[in-house]
Amino acid sequence: MKSIQALREARAAKAKELQPIMDEKHVWNAERDQPIYDRVMAEIDAIDAEMKRVQAFNETVARDALNSNVTEAANRMERDNTSPHARLYAKWLRGGDKSITAEEWQTIRAAMSTTTGAEGGYTVATEVASVIIDALKKYGGMRSVASVISTEQGNAINYPNSDGTNEEGEIVAENGTASDDDVDFGYTQLGVFKYSSKVVPVPIELLTDSSFDLEPYVNQRLVTRLGRITNKHFTIGAGTNQPKGIMVAAPVGVTAANSTSQVTTVTYASLVDLQHSVDPAYRNGGQCRFMMHDNSVRQLRKILDAQGRPIFVPGYETGNPGGAPDRLLGDPIVVNQDVAQMAANASSIAYGDFSKYVIRDVLSVTLQRFADSAYAKKGQVGFLAWLRTGGAYVDVGGAVKRFVNAAS
Repeated sequence: MKSIQALREARAAKAKELQPIMDEKHVWNAERDQPIYDRVMAEIDAIDAEMKRVQAFNETVARDALNSNVTEAANRMERDNTSPHARLYAKWLRGGDKSITAEEWQTIRAAMSTTTGAEGGYTVATEVASVIIDALKKYGGMRSVASVISTEQGNAINYPNSDGTNEEGEIVAENGTASDDDVDFGYTQLGVFKYSSKVVPVPIELLTDSSFDLEPYVNQRLVTRLGRITNKHFTIGAGTNQPKGIMVAAPVGVTAANSTSQVTTVTYASLVDLQHSVDPAYRNGGQCRFMMHDNSVRQLRKILDAQGRPIFVPGYETGNPGGAPDRLLGDPIVVNQDVAQMAANASSIAYGDFSKYVIRDVLSVTLQRFADSAYAKKGQVGFLAWLRTGGAYVDVGGAVKRFVNAAS
């Protein structure tokens, strides 16, 4: 069985084969070039499928390992002699408050932003919390491209903004007076919401089994649950009692005309229009990208440009462990499974600079351990994570635009 790294290098080599015929300067010849494109893409698909099989095997061996590498990080910290906070975290997970000595509690409190002694809940030590937050960043699509900030307090923040798109200067004659041009300022409020992972019950047998890696198991469930709900809200949240997601807050750039050809797919022309609906000032900044569901990516792979050349270009970059992202019309593609799939009236694609969406975390993750009668009579101990976070699209200049599928 090949290693993941070897498969990534093989995929990069195949993708690189396509670059000469995918270059804009190359005159596309369908009879000559299409078979080459189809052959290489089929080989890339085969490599992707093998990578999925290897990853699935590795995850089985690692006992439900985290896609975000939390397992590796947690195991490393647990066994690292220079990481006392991680070792105490592991000890607390298994034994609770009573397993920690007074001296060890001092060490724990020194590493915590706040403590909440009621019901045994404490803010996770900085090292462990950073692993969980990093895993959340790798989970889903929004944290990987948004601007993420951390604050100590949870009070609402007002982000000032002003749209100066149509403003310009003037020529003033010698000894003349400059004109006034008032600037209108507004603001976007960025609040936070209290998210719960829901309680993760763990059988007592696993707590007492020293061969079972408890820390990765608990972290995995906490990260997955928090990651799923927050990414969903940062993507399609309605904005009432939850964050307003980018696919709701961003203005529409292109609405497909009623045509059955754009109800469950999109045309090349609409994609070009969507890209150019974002001002060049943003497009030239190097941060713009497309965001969509993976099933939409599959649809895009079937689209041809005016020369009959596929517009989808597989990414390659041998120096990057994760490889370069696949590209569309010259810009990277971000897969976000919370974006709507193509359907009538669906906001199925977004394009632009997603750093204008700000995600705000308050302090660290708070973890609680429950061993009361409700769990004891079931032979379980419960673990619960709290995360205070929020998100908002703070730009008013149109940094991100949406594509809306045709109604019929």
